[in-house]
Amino acid sequence: MTDSVREAQLKMTDAGLIPQGEGWFILNARDVSWIRSDERGQDTDFEGGQEWAQLGFRIHVLMPGQRNGMYHRERGQEDFLVVGGECVLVIEGEERRLKAWDFVHCPPWTHHVFVGAGEGPCVILMTGSRAGGFEAVYPVNEVAEKHGASVLEETSKPDEAYASSGPEERSAYRDGWLP
Repeated sequence: MTDSVREAQLKMTDAGLIPQGEGWFILNARDVSWIRSDERGQDTDFEGGQEWAQLGFRIHVLMPGQRNGMYHRERGQEDFLVVGGECVLVIEGEERRLKAWDFVHCPPWTHHVFVGAGEGPCVILMTGSRAGGFEAVYPVNEVAEKHGASVLEETSKPDEAYASSGPEERSAYRDGWLP
């Protein structure tokens, strides 16, 4: 006989639903709480009050010129699927233009950052390993700097890498973010 996994609770907030506690759940991306920043666009917070130790998953929406973060490399494997719009990927010091249905595989320690491009929103499914904990390095990079996505001095501390970034806020989904 196997033990069953219980269903997690979903807490309704002004910014959308936030999963609470452990367990499985079903949640539409338009109903979940989003994290929004003028510089870094908006992305889903499916994890909410849970702690996912094995795999992270987000939907990130970037408008032209917005970057999803700072140019970095990290311990875990990450994979990305552009499902709508266009973006520029800075990877290993090179620029690559991406469009809908382009897939990017980043083995551990691959340098990368995404920057919105084109005429409208770029929607990217992002997933990454959490096994072994989070460890990242934010290096100085001239190509990433052209997009405002490079640190001024190399660091392994996220708080230092994002010290000059504007605030993030929780937000409910807004029409037009997703196709």
